[in-house]
Amino acid sequence: MSNITIVERASDLSALPPDILLTRLNGFTRNTVFTGQYAGPGRGDLEQSFERNLAQIFERTDTPLLSGVQIKAPMFLSADGTLSPSIGRPFTHILKPAGTGGFEALPVIEWQSLALGSAAGFKTPATALVPMPDGMPPALLVERFDIRTSLEDKHLLALEDFCSVLGVPTEAKYDGTMERIARALRPLSTSPEEDVLLVLKRSLFAWLIADGDMHLKNMALLEIAEPGSTQFSSVRMAPLYDAVTTRVFRRLEKDRMALKLNGKDDRLRRADFKAFASTAGLKAADADTSIDDLVAALSRALNHLELPPPLSDGSQGAKMAEQMRAIVHERIEGFA
Repeated sequence: MSNITIVERASDLSALPPDILLTRLNGFTRNTVFTGQYAGPGRGDLEQSFERNLAQIFERTDTPLLSGVQIKAPMFLSADGTLSPSIGRPFTHILKPAGTGGFEALPVIEWQSLALGSAAGFKTPATALVPMPDGMPPALLVERFDIRTSLEDKHLLALEDFCSVLGVPTEAKYDGTMERIARALRPLSTSPEEDVLLVLKRSLFAWLIADGDMHLKNMALLEIAEPGSTQFSSVRMAPLYDAVTTRVFRRLEKDRMALKLNGKDDRLRRADFKAFASTAGLKAADADTSIDDLVAALSRALNHLELPPPLSDGSQGAKMAEQMRAIVHERIEGFA
């Protein structure tokens, strides 16, 4: 669950800064690059944290998991465009800095993945690449979509990931299936047909961009309650987030889907997604149309995708972004 604070006394809440998004990222973005002032941690703190995460993951005997490596820092974007840690301030944005040891391009790959997702028709949060100090590669800044955008708005919002929805612990986030998600989603969603169809499209998108990290915590419900109500008036699939082509990274070259679909996590074909649609109770015609539309939209988006100027200089990030586009192109061409 997100955006929930538990206190001993109701009076304690008044001392906490409310997480309300008053400054939008789009106002300080040009050509997908952040134009405000970065006032966050520098190379030393970020690289030390990243390398500590990396060491812990590589102690495992199985394939390292991308989600265990990435740093996500809570940030606050002020009215004058200053981006600073959300210590004693509202938490409005998430900063994802570059890593080390082959993960330097992680923010760029995620930016490109979300750009493709947006162009393919998915709702995505506002993002920007942030020029970093000390010669660091750019970081990715993501705007929160699970908080209010006005002081007058009294709605209650909650982002509930599918570990919580399914009642499983975080360590089991790779143990589910897309069919299980669809079964749990249908009775909860206030627009079940649209949302179950969205699960189909999200699964197909993850396969086509070779995203091996779409686990139960990277899919969620966005739940909204009216002021004073004891139940949610809207329960819908949350926007696309944490999407990234994993196969371009070190030791993840043979990465598979995080969650199985039709009993498979690799070598998926159109027949597998149609089988999922049937199991999930979707109309065959709706599934066919959605599959065709998504493949066509993603193909068009891939042909028009351009890196922003800071990355069009032959950098490692640019090279890995090109490698990612080649993987996606191959997946689209081979999809049948």
